[in-house]
Amino acid sequence: MPLHTVAPQRLYRQIAEQLRQLMASGEFALGSRLPAERDLAMQLGVSRPSVREALIALEVEGMIEVRTGSGIYVQHIEPPSKPSSTSETDANTPGDWGPLEVMSARLLIEAEVAALAATHAQKADLKAIKVGLQQMKLEAARDEVPREGDEAFHEAIAKACGNSVLLDTVQRFWQARNGPLFERLGNYFEHPESWQAAIGEHEQVLLAIQSHNASAARKAMQKHLKQAHKRYSASWRRAPAR
Repeated sequence: MPLHTVAPQRLYRQIAEQLRQLMASGEFALGSRLPAERDLAMQLGVSRPSVREALIALEVEGMIEVRTGSGIYVQHIEPPSKPSSTSETDANTPGDWGPLEVMSARLLIEAEVAALAATHAQKADLKAIKVGLQQMKLEAARDEVPREGDEAFHEAIAKACGNSVLLDTVQRFWQARNGPLFERLGNYFEHPESWQAAIGEHEQVLLAIQSHNASAARKAMQKHLKQAHKRYSASWRRAPAR
């Protein structure tokens, strides 16, 4: 019998698989409410962000239903007959990256990217960053998620930093940002108030880069990404009903 390559599995996928098994065994019956996110994290010995990523993956598969203000309920006790978009994704591609894990990585990397951009940005770079911010404002004014402008803003900063490897890294972050897990998470925790908060944070990043103040740019980007992580980590009960 030939051996097969053993692919590493991301932590949130391992958590999701445990929950699937518990559903299939009847431990979590059809229609029952799952333990709170905090309790699941304690029982599994993992972080709450990892549990949240697992729950989002299960919801994308249609196995659970998140009812804001009420809880998380078992919708199906068997995995779908056809692989979901999340299970089809190659484990090495950005689409498989956990959203909150991506946010943590962005905090480390994009803060330094912003500092480099403050040092190296030329007039054309500053114009591109401003265009991205303006696009965000226009999208928000149309009551649209300002995603395209957000991506354009961060990519323009990465281009301004003068390092092609860092640019590629930031672009891969956005490939993950456009994946199904991020999209579903955004459905719960992105809303007009959060958009306006993010736009204000972006303005501070732009001001620091325009001033060629590397330290201020680093701090402004750190503040923005910490706040973004906090928004995505908020209690389910605080998520607006869909």
